[in-house]
Amino acid sequence: MFATLFVKKRITHKVLAKQFVHKTLRAVDETFEDFLDAIYNDSELESYPKLNYKDPSVLMHIIIAGNMKFFERILSSHEENAVCNSIIKEMSIVFEMNFNEMKEKLENYSSFISRVNHPSKNILYGISKAVFFKFKLGKYQDDYFAQLNTPNPIFLKKIDSLIENYIWDWKSIFEKSKITY
Repeated sequence: MFATLFVKKRITHKVLAKQFVHKTLRAVDETFEDFLDAIYNDSELESYPKLNYKDPSVLMHIIIAGNMKFFERILSSHEENAVCNSIIKEMSIVFEMNFNEMKEKLENYSSFISRVNHPSKNILYGISKAVFFKFKLGKYQDDYFAQLNTPNPIFLKKIDSLIENYIWDWKSIFEKSKITY
């Protein structure tokens, strides 16, 4: 009886990838309007931003790529490659793209997150900054931050709290699960 309490649940990297992709994309799709409304109505912005409520794909790609950035801190390179490739394969099926195109797209988003976040290593902060720049929110801030083309720290913290809802607790998942390859 006690042995079952401490045994890790087995899951293949393909099943994990499929669950992650579909649950995350569904969550983004179902909350996309609320996410944009929170940005649109934020008191830190001086004017209402022009936001595309019809296409959640940019946010979906940012969230998937951002979550994948956590793997390099938790997994070995072999495990990271296997899980990432399974996620890319599943994303390519969902978005009806070939594997290499989707891989390049997600790598571009990952690189963008790192670039806008430099020199910080905080992944959540990088994802929030990627949202800020991809949605072109800088020009809707007060003049000081708009001229610097940098996010108002208070506004960025609000984006952080929105983004936290889409970040998986990977450390806990990998501690509780035995990933099979």
